[in-house]
Amino acid sequence: MTSLPDVPLSVLDLSPVSEGKGVGEALRNTLDLARNAERLGYHRYWLAEHHNMPGIASSATAVLIGHVADATESIRVGSGGIMLPNHAPLVVAEQFGTLEAFHPGRIDLGIGRAPGTDQRTALALRGPGGLSAENFPEHLMELISYFEPDAARGVNAVTAEGNKPPVWLLGSSGFSAQLAGRLGLPFSFAHHFAAENTLPAVRLYRENFQPSEVLSDPYVMLGVQVIAAETDERAQYLAGPSGLTFLSLRRGRPIALPTPEDAAEYPYTEMDRSFLAERFGSSIVGGPESVRKGLDQLLADTDANELMITTMVHGHEDRVRSYEIVADLKR
Repeated sequence: MTSLPDVPLSVLDLSPVSEGKGVGEALRNTLDLARNAERLGYHRYWLAEHHNMPGIASSATAVLIGHVADATESIRVGSGGIMLPNHAPLVVAEQFGTLEAFHPGRIDLGIGRAPGTDQRTALALRGPGGLSAENFPEHLMELISYFEPDAARGVNAVTAEGNKPPVWLLGSSGFSAQLAGRLGLPFSFAHHFAAENTLPAVRLYRENFQPSEVLSDPYVMLGVQVIAAETDERAQYLAGPSGLTFLSLRRGRPIALPTPEDAAEYPYTEMDRSFLAERFGSSIVGGPESVRKGLDQLLADTDANELMITTMVHGHEDRVRSYEIVADLKR
């Protein structure tokens, strides 16, 4: 049975913007967290593409990946993910070919098919008559093709040719799981917001897996929200802002990450509490021993090959400390 010391741990960062702080501070915090993640032995550092959200500063994902890679030396840096329907495949290939050329062997290209935002913002990104998630498999294959020269194609991504980073498929349902399996690509599942689909999707991926030049066996990474602190009570307190932020987003009023004090004082209804308990039931929140038990149970249930941890808390020092506690659990 797989346990925590057996698997690599990685970081998923959304560059959270905390209430009372600015985007510049959020981005500087991302660079600091990346350096700390490298120091602590984390395997990858991925940035997520989200748009039109006051609490998330990672929208220019490829730009931020370049800065994180410049600020570190050995940790793998990538996208978790690039939402392909928002971009022309040629542009993504050029961006990530350039990143790979600057940082050989350190870049990952994680691809998703969701918009990463609301429909109005998706339209602004894509333009009228733009790309659609319905054509995701075709766009994915077009993107991958640009990393190899093809004289007959007539259009080439010069910076991509010979600079192909590993391509991952991301998903929160069975669609990408099956596609990743059939293409023989590594698969990253968003357990942190689609826990009810985790086991079915992982099973579909493994059942559909076909060996490729990339992988001979399936490779599953799970995204999981973890908030660790010195005690269970402290961790629960720090987790409050994440819940209130999501509740506000659900109501169509996205906000920056509030303080834990404001989150604790918010007048939640019983319906609010029920919704948050269901939505964050898959989160692992607590002191070191509680977090260890939660992560070991997740690994026992899924036999995942790698865990990618996301931590959304208001204070940067608390976020760094959470990753330190989790890293210590592997020792």
